[in-house]
Amino acid sequence: MPAAADRPVDLSEAPSAAPAGSPSPAPGKPGRADLGRRRRATGSGKPGPGGSERKAPTGPGRSDPAAPRTSGAAGSGEPDPATPGEPDPEEKGPLRRCVATRTSLPKDGMLRFVLGPGRELVPDLGERLPGRGMWLSARADVLEAALKRGAFAKAARGQVQAPPDLSMRIEAGLRHRLRDLVGFARRAGQAVCGFQQAREWLQSGRAGLVVQASDGSASERARLVGSKEVPVVAALSAAELGSVFGRDHTVHVAVARGRLAQEIAREAARLGGFTSAVESVRG
Repeated sequence: MPAAADRPVDLSEAPSAAPAGSPSPAPGKPGRADLGRRRRATGSGKPGPGGSERKAPTGPGRSDPAAPRTSGAAGSGEPDPATPGEPDPEEKGPLRRCVATRTSLPKDGMLRFVLGPGRELVPDLGERLPGRGMWLSARADVLEAALKRGAFAKAARGQVQAPPDLSMRIEAGLRHRLRDLVGFARRAGQAVCGFQQAREWLQSGRAGLVVQASDGSASERARLVGSKEVPVVAALSAAELGSVFGRDHTVHVAVARGRLAQEIAREAARLGGFTSAVESVRG
């Protein structure tokens, strides 16, 4: 009988020797190759204790990482409240909601208000001041109703200090803006004054708007326009119009078609809500 040392060895049954210096896997734990195959097969993340794969937690207060996130309170889906000092999220598009009547109207016929450092109510006639805007229909009676009902305080979510002469400040500010716009048109060569020059612009079709003095002769104002289909506003006095053109008084002003004519018509309409001296002869 051959000795054990002379017995042939089957190399297929012998365990493969690990490379020198490589650590041997701990008993009962899978090796790296096994973990890699498991991860690719399951698509999961890091393995848990004992080589088992961890699962994403579910239940109350947990959400699927792939699910879309919602703003506001957790799970409510409501939008976050406006951050102080940033524009109102509703200040988009052509419409604004009046804080007094709660109706949405074109912003061209409305006024914007913001809160000052001491929470005083500030009319933002140019609509450029920072802060959350509060919009109101450009009418003196709507402003009075809003102040009586505390509409601004509700919209601002806190106390609001309104100056007692707020309506007069708005009227003065609108008059100033209107004079400036007519002055811009004059300096740009887009406005002329006087009966004869205004009539020439009307006959040639260049005039897109006629601005007439509110205290001018009604018959003269009607004679200038005649049957022409052109918007006419009577917003400023003859002295106010004259000061724009370097004269004592001016009754008739013709403005060329374009953006300035549109802005002048808008300011005249907003001013009309705060004074009975303003009239729209023809729109």
